[in-house]
Amino acid sequence: MPTILITGCSSGFGLETAKLFLERGWDVIATMRTPDAELLPASDRLRVLALDVTDPASIAQAVEAAGRIDVLVNNAGFGAPSPVELTAPETVRALFQTNTIGTLAMVQAVLPQMRQRRSGVVINVTSTVTVKTLPVVGVYRASKAAVNAFTESLAVEVEPFGIRVHVVLPGRSPETRFGANARPHLRGVDDPDYAPLIQQFVKNAQDDTGPVTNAPDVAAAVWKAATDPSAPLRIPGGADAELWMAEAGM
Repeated sequence: MPTILITGCSSGFGLETAKLFLERGWDVIATMRTPDAELLPASDRLRVLALDVTDPASIAQAVEAAGRIDVLVNNAGFGAPSPVELTAPETVRALFQTNTIGTLAMVQAVLPQMRQRRSGVVINVTSTVTVKTLPVVGVYRASKAAVNAFTESLAVEVEPFGIRVHVVLPGRSPETRFGANARPHLRGVDDPDYAPLIQQFVKNAQDDTGPVTNAPDVAAAVWKAATDPSAPLRIPGGADAELWMAEAGM
């Protein structure tokens, strides 16, 4: 069976994707900064590796240990909601280092073996905030939009080598730890000008009514990208993602 390497498997979309591919008989390499094999079902088709996508040495070690990688899923990332004006410089750097540069570094580390074999699939998980103008997520949005941009160019560059490239765009997911992990970075709560905007953002983020994205939705979108040669470049990862992308003409 093919081998898939997934980044950011400690929770949420990455964890659910690893479980799905295991269930369907694939060899799975689940990576996370702090490996915990107990998060996933015991299987001789599973390997759990340490990987920090912001550390070049960690990337090199993980890719070497992985061996053959037929499908690469770049899922690792984090959010930091804050008005653009108030976003701390260190937060800006962290967002781009993880979401953008980390994804690019993984692509560059794995592509040589795919190009040599003239086969492979690269799937970058971004966000539907990139297709709709929203406040309080400007810098996060930029870090993910940059991934969309280089992925589009990458798809054209590597198609002659038999390599497919896709972007999976999840929508809003109240059930994952993404929101909880992002809240410590929130700025502007006490600012008299920005506070109303922040309060509305938090309210919207916690609202689980209407269409939302659940982790199995994203796993299913990744499955489609990995297994369907006719899959489009951009694949929505949830009911709300489908609506937003349709509104954007995608």
